[in-house]
This record gives sequence, C-alpha cells and structure tokens, in this order.
Amino acid sequence: MAWQVIASTKQLEFHLNILSQFRAFINESSVIERSNTLTAGLIGASGHILFYLIYKYWFHLPYENLALRLAATLLCLSLLLKSRIPKALKPYFSIHWHLTIVFALPFIFTVNLIMNNFNDLWLDSEICMVFMLIMFVPNLGMFFFDLFIGVLGALLFCIVAYPHLQLTPNFDIPLYSVVILFSIFVGHAFSFSNWQSIKDEQRRKSEEKSQALQALAGSIAHEMRNPLGQIRLYLDEIMQELHRNGIDSADSSNRAKNSESISRKLAQAQMALNQGLHVIDMTLGNFRNDEIPKEDLPLLYAAASTRKAINEYGYASEHERRMIHLESGDDFMFRGDENSFVLVLYNLLVNALHFLKPISGGVINIRLEQGETNNRIVVRDNGPGISQENISKIFDPFFTFGKKGGTGLGLAFCRRIMRSFGGEIICNSEKGKFTEFVLSFPVPEKALIDDYQAKLYVEYQPVFSGKTILLAGASPENLATIRRQLTPFGIVTDAASDGAQAMEMIASNRYDLVLADIDLPVLNAAELAHKIKELGKEVHVIAYASATHRLTGEKLVEPYNIDTWISMPPALSELLFALKTSFQTAKITLKKSLNGKTVLVVDDLDLNRKLIKSMLNKLGVTILDAPDGLTALEMLKNHECDLLIIDMKMPVLDGIETTRRIRSEISAYRNIPILGMSGDLNNTSMKMARQSGMNDCLMKPLKLKEFLQKVGEMLKEDIPAA
Repeated sequence: MAWQVIASTKQLEFHLNILSQFRAFINESSVIERSNTLTAGLIGASGHILFYLIYKYWFHLPYENLALRLAATLLCLSLLLKSRIPKALKPYFSIHWHLTIVFALPFIFTVNLIMNNFNDLWLDSEICMVFMLIMFVPNLGMFFFDLFIGVLGALLFCIVAYPHLQLTPNFDIPLYSVVILFSIFVGHAFSFSNWQSIKDEQRRKSEEKSQALQALAGSIAHEMRNPLGQIRLYLDEIMQELHRNGIDSADSSNRAKNSESISRKLAQAQMALNQGLHVIDMTLGNFRNDEIPKEDLPLLYAAASTRKAINEYGYASEHERRMIHLESGDDFMFRGDENSFVLVLYNLLVNALHFLKPISGGVINIRLEQGETNNRIVVRDNGPGISQENISKIFDPFFTFGKKGGTGLGLAFCRRIMRSFGGEIICNSEKGKFTEFVLSFPVPEKALIDDYQAKLYVEYQPVFSGKTILLAGASPENLATIRRQLTPFGIVTDAASDGAQAMEMIASNRYDLVLADIDLPVLNAAELAHKIKELGKEVHVIAYASATHRLTGEKLVEPYNIDTWISMPPALSELLFALKTSFQTAKITLKKSLNGKTVLVVDDLDLNRKLIKSMLNKLGVTILDAPDGLTALEMLKNHECDLLIIDMKMPVLDGIETTRRIRSEISAYRNIPILGMSGDLNNTSMKMARQSGMNDCLMKPLKLKEFLQKVGEMLKEDIPAA
C-alpha cells in the first residue's frame, strides 16, 4: 500500500513539474507589454462585433455565430484589466493571454472558414489571421502551438456542434497551403527583422545609459570624496582638541580657546556635510521626471528662493562662497516648485564655480529683473565663456564640455524644469569674457498674488496671536519694514537700537522672540543670544542681515545660539515662516504640545530610531519603536499612541502600505496623525504619501528644528486623516 502512495506522489510531482515547465515556456516566449494588451483588447473587441455585422448583413455570408463573437469580445476586453488583477493571479496572466489570442484568432477564424464552406472571403481572412497571430505571438514555437490548438479546437467544435455538416471545398488546397506557409515564413522574417532592429536600438540605448551611469558614478565618487575627506579631517582635529582640553583642564583660558576651536571645526564639518548632501540632491534631482502641473504650482518669492539656493549650496571652501554676489534688485513672484528651482540654481553654480577655479578674481553675479510680461533671474560669471558652436548644444541631454567626469544632465534638467514652470532658460556667452544664463518667468496675475498674500495672513494669524517681539537694530528702515509686514497680525513690537539696550529690555520684560540685526552695535546678534541664554531666559533670537551683508559659512550653520536668520528686506513668506518656526520650537511651546504624549517611531535602521528618540527624549514624550510596518500595526493594537512617525521605504511592510492599511481598517487608531520620512522625497513619492493617508512628510536626514516644529504642530490638536 505504501509503495502505491509513493508511486502516486511521484507521478503527481512529475505532472506538476511538467505543468511548471510548460508555464515557464509560455512566460519566456510571450511578449505581453501594455501596448500589446491595449491593441489586442481594443482592436479585438471592436473588430469582432464590427466584422460580425459586415459579414452577416453586408456580404450575407451563410454562417456567423453571435455567441462566439461576444465571447471573443469579452475575452479581448478582459486584457485591458491586466493592471487591476490581484497579485496572486498575475503569474497566470500569460496563460489567459494565449487562451484569448487562440480563441479570438485561429479558433473563430477557422470555424467561420469551415462553416462558410471555404468561402474566398474567409480564405483571405485566414491569411490575414496568420499575420495578426505573428504580430501578437512573435515566438515561432509558441506561434505554431497557438495556431495548432486554435485550428484543432475549431475542427473539434465543428464536428461536435454540426455532426452532419457537408463540405464541398472548391479551392486548390495544395496551392493555398503553399500560400499559408509562405505567409508564415514572410511574416516571421519581417517580425524577426523588426525584433532585431528593436534589440539593436535597445542595445544602443543600454550602452548610452551605461556610459551615463559610469560618468555619474565617477562624478559622485569624485564629488563626495572632497566633503567626506573634510569631515574626517575636522573630526580628527576635534579629537586632538578634546585631548589637549583634557590635559589642560585646569587652565580655564585654554579650555575656552579649545572650546571655540572645536565649535569652529564643527561648523566647518557641518558645511562639508551640507556639501555632500547637496551632491546627492543634485544627482537625484537631475534624474527626476515628476513635474507638478502648472495650475498646482505655488507662488514663490524670487529673492527668497534665490537666497535659499545660495545659502544652502555645498561650497568646497569659504572662498567659493565669497565669489557669489546677489545684487539688490526688484523682487518678484513666480509660480514654481521651490526644490526644483533650487536645484536649477545649484546646477548653474556648480558649472560656474568649476570653470572659475583657475581664474583669479572669479565672480558670479546674480540679479533679479522685472518685466512687463516676463521677470528674469540672470546668473553671470566672468569665466572663460562658451563657443557659439557649443551654446547650441549645451541644453542637450548627455552633452558635456570642458568638465572631466560630467554627466551632461544638469542643463537639460534646468531647461525641463524652467519649461514646466511655463518659463525658459537661455545662455549668452562671449568666449574669453563671460557666460550668462537667463531664467525667465511669466508674470503672475495680480489677483493671484493678492489671494496668496491674503491666505498667508489667515494661515499665520492663530500662531502670532498675542505674541510680543523685540526688534533690535540700528537701521530705522529695516525696523519699519518688519513692522509694516507684521502690523496685520496685531503683534506687539518694541525696539532697541543696540545690544546693551536690548539686554536691559529683555531682563525687565517678557518677549516671545527677539529679531536682531546680525551686526547689532555693542552686542551683535550672536553675543546677544549668548547673553540671553546666560540670563536663563527662554527666548529665541532670529538674526537678520542686509542684502549686501556677506555671511560666512560658519555663521550660516548657526553654531552661536542663533535660532535662524533672514535677509533684508525679507519676503513676506520668508519672514512669517521664520517667526512661526521659532515660536513653535520654543521649549515651553513644545512641552505643552508633547508632554504626556506617546509617539511610535518606525524605521528599519536602529540608528535612525535612536536619532529620533534623542530629538524627543527631553520633551516629556513616551517613545515606542518598531523595525517595520507589520510590527508597528501589532503595537498600535496594544498601545494607545498619539503620533506615528514612519519611514516610507522599508522591508517587510513599508510606510506607504502601513498607512494605507491603517486608514482602510476600522480601528481605534484609524485617525492617528502619521508623519512620513524618506531619503528621496520627490513629487511622485509625496503624491503616493498623500493618497495613502499620510498627514505630512519630511526629508531624511531630518533637520532638528523642522522636525520638532512638525511634530509639535501635529500633536497640538487632533488632525483628521489625510
């Protein structure tokens, strides 16, 4: 009995193995692209109904079967649902594809050929069918298999359904057979020729892509070595400073010098880190193709967005930064995506700085110009210039000149982004004198600008209500500008003309924020912030600088207790955002929002979870963590959480799918606020996050102030599911 069971099991395994190999053969020999299913679905469905009517009511052929035609139509239409079929059934779609093709072509055509007694019209149609079958089944072995099954099925159908059928074919069967075979040969020869041409084209594109990726890899490796090497150097120097500080711990003056030296090197290391992150941003940005529709683009202030690009660019040295001059000019607004615009300027800066390296006195001037129909940003350098021959090619993809290791993607990316804004980018240059890139933007309608500014005041009013600000600065014009922009909010503002007066007022009055000139007399903004901290007051300081003030890289990374800084005159959105961020990240505000709350942090990297914990651990927050979405779902069932912070890309179950499951299931945590994180946050991933139900997203690596502001905002009040 046992041997019979073993024999049956082996026989079953043998049959299953045969079926598995057959399915593998079908999958390997099938070409089922979206264009194929779309063509077969639409043409097949409409063709069967159309030819049923033509053959029956126009040519009055003796046989047409509406049931067979409708079945073929439904099968063809089912091909259009390929993208919607369940994942479990997708491996079997190739079998469904071939069954549909067999039924809709050789089976029905052969049935009609036989039942119409080999009518000339159907003899010609059979040849046409052969060509169509070759088009959808180019593999020769699979073609003959499908043709054989279809013809054999048609013969069996006719014999079973019409057992008394009498046929009197009056055509030359041998000659027709030769024609059919010749049609098959010619069709496959033509198909093979096309297939070979396609393969050659794919090979050519693959080689081009490989060359581009090699150039890209080399460029990244070259560009990243510099900032990473700087970080390593500064960390080594910091370790030496700490060692010396430990040895001379009794010498307070020496400790102070060491502390100042360490702070300076940390600032320089942070600059190098920003340079590395900038390389990554540029690399990813140049390959993106996810432009936002023009009607959905927000309004941006040109001066603020340009300053952001200049200040956040990853300079290789302080000398590079000092080469760039933003000229004071007429600010304007345009519709665009700020991240994409910043990347456009990054590309222009990286090219200009490369060509200015060997030149003494190299300068990059950036100016803003208003026009009647178009506003402009002009980026001009005094570098070696570009020949007229190359100017006509510089915006072509993969074109590069005079730059070893370049990918030739940057300027093509710039043109694509500018056109997505409804604008344009052009290049003017004179060999040996200058190169100038002109970014032009359509002038937005006045009603659109007025509506935008009105919405800003409505959005920020609740944040600024009841706040008191101390304005510290020697320039009455700057103070008047800030007061004018803040007047609609009813914010109480006091003024101090120097740092000493500001300290007296802070000691005797309560202020929610200090807005100080970076070069404030007596005590500058950095020294003022330090004195406030020594006084034990919890007051943030925002520094402002004039448009012509040249901030050093060390000041930009804010190592001196300054909360943030802005340039004068500030764009309304720039000023309001800086104030809002400072208000919402004040410790007293954060503790009110976060104290007693429970946050679940989900990331597959333990280091990332520890970093987020370190950001929140002094704010009275209970922190839970999980390595993937599946574990997070189980934890939510057993713990009451107020916020979910989750990585969007993880193994096991990613943030997008986890969010989708949370929002789709009826549970106590269905409406929990969800903050997504991603190392590559582009328009496509943002859209996916919103569609899944995430409330907001942040780019990794997380910036402390931005992260705390977002978390505080999401925990301050109940936020409905997105």
